[in-house]
Amino acid sequence: MYSTHYRSLVRLAALLVRDVATAEEVVQDSFIAMHTAWRRIRDNDKALSYLRQSVVNRSRSVLRHRVVVDRNAPKPAPDMPSAEQGALTLLERSAVVTRAARAAAAAAGSAGAAGTTWIFRGTDRHHAMGISRGAVKSHTARAIAAMRAVLEMET
Repeated sequence: MYSTHYRSLVRLAALLVRDVATAEEVVQDSFIAMHTAWRRIRDNDKALSYLRQSVVNRSRSVLRHRVVVDRNAPKPAPDMPSAEQGALTLLERSAVVTRAARAAAAAAGSAGAAGTTWIFRGTDRHHAMGISRGAVKSHTARAIAAMRAVLEMET
């Protein structure tokens, strides 16, 4: 029976499970099940129909198992850059900010000598720098424009 019907049963299972290796396993398991149940099969003529039904049922079980596995499979992470790429991006961003801060200090003129933190701390520094409040605002506007230009070129 095995040599006569094996190929046709594998084709049947392959049609159902769409995978030859899995189909061969299904047919092998069906033959084992038939051998185990041989005493309960009273009519030898019904052995082939028992075998076919076993192949169909086991193929359906394989398909149900695939659905469950696919449904419960962990979702892949969104395309995330690697850790190395993240570190390089952070380093590049840091370099861009440094260049932009230097450009802002250069555009600020004499106020740049006091450092770039004055841009972000407001105009109260005009007393310490010995310049008018309007001059600080002017230097700040030029520094921000220079910083914006550098950041736009880099991105």
